[in-house]
Amino acid sequence: MSANGAAGCLAGVRVLDLTQFEAGPSCTEALAWLGAEVVKVENPKGGDPGRASIGGGPGQDSWYFLLFNANKKSLTVDLKAPAGIALVKDLARRADVFIENFAPGAVERLGLGYEAIRAINPAIVYAQVKGFGGGSPYQDNLAFDMIAQACGGTMSITGEPDRPPAKPGPTLGDTGTGMLLAISLLGALYQRKTSGQGQRLELAMQDAMLHYIRFAFAAQAVSGKPAPRAADKILSPGNPPCGVYPCKPGGPNDYVYVYTSRANPVHWQRLLQVIGRPELIGDPRYATGAARAEREAEVDAMVAAWTRARDKHEAMRVLGAAGIPAGAVLDTMELQNEPDFERRGIMQVMRHPTRGAFKMPAWPVRHDGAPPALATSPLLGEHSAAVLGEWLGLDARAVERLKQDGVI
Repeated sequence: MSANGAAGCLAGVRVLDLTQFEAGPSCTEALAWLGAEVVKVENPKGGDPGRASIGGGPGQDSWYFLLFNANKKSLTVDLKAPAGIALVKDLARRADVFIENFAPGAVERLGLGYEAIRAINPAIVYAQVKGFGGGSPYQDNLAFDMIAQACGGTMSITGEPDRPPAKPGPTLGDTGTGMLLAISLLGALYQRKTSGQGQRLELAMQDAMLHYIRFAFAAQAVSGKPAPRAADKILSPGNPPCGVYPCKPGGPNDYVYVYTSRANPVHWQRLLQVIGRPELIGDPRYATGAARAEREAEVDAMVAAWTRARDKHEAMRVLGAAGIPAGAVLDTMELQNEPDFERRGIMQVMRHPTRGAFKMPAWPVRHDGAPPALATSPLLGEHSAAVLGEWLGLDARAVERLKQDGVI
């Protein structure tokens, strides 16, 4: 992987990260990928609860934690101790970004709310993630990814039309929210270069979901009804074929997605050639999307007869080479083991001191030809002495006193 400019994008930007689990850590990890110094402030007794999540255990950080906290530093601070709060305020004076996703009202009760931090650092960009927006009747409610997806509309348009709503597989409520906040943080930092002033950013997970279902609002505007669940189809009026089709040998993910666009009728004509039905080109029963919609089951059966005779990779190669939009349904193991991802740096290997080698998705944007390099997620409190020395100028004896007092 060649050198690139990603690490320099946010060089010199200091981020005080008081987030946990996924929504906040996704945001701060994005900043860390781009070169910001992200200092994760954690409870000395266990740290981010995510450390003990999926695959975690005594003395071992979870795989979940590794995935959302790469390239960061860890500083332990007891926020129940007045000296700990004073320490965080001292760090905030020297930070560019302060971000938290505690339960509603918790950060204010600690004395670390926006007004308190702005009073000591007017240039700071102060960011908060909550489940529901300020002023919402649910503003004091707790939320996780699935709650945001239920209340934000994504579940209502996911699943089979005649079945209950389903939760999308991607954690849009968590990571999706984090990505939107990261974009706004970058905008606020850019504006600060000319204004010299910081600002407060607030993002509710429920509100963020509306951004990801904008297409559903277009479908609603057309029909005048709530956007329906469309399973593997799309929400706009049908244009068969459009969906997943079975492939051999018939495993749980042995499918290929095939799509023919209304905007390009030649997709259907190319597909007929590939599946061996060229005699149907120009046949009025199938010539338009509307006509095919009346015979959707027949069209699907025609395509499925061809895909069932091939594995999903062959089907994707043949259809794609013919200029037909198609994609094999790839599972997580197939994606992790795909050599191309590692060759291009999209998958990288973390060398963790206790968990060993762990291949994981890296930041997918290429900067000058390559994604940013992956650095390991921090052990709990691993960088306490270094951060306090570099940020606050505390010497080894001062740091040791804080340890003896239980502050860090």
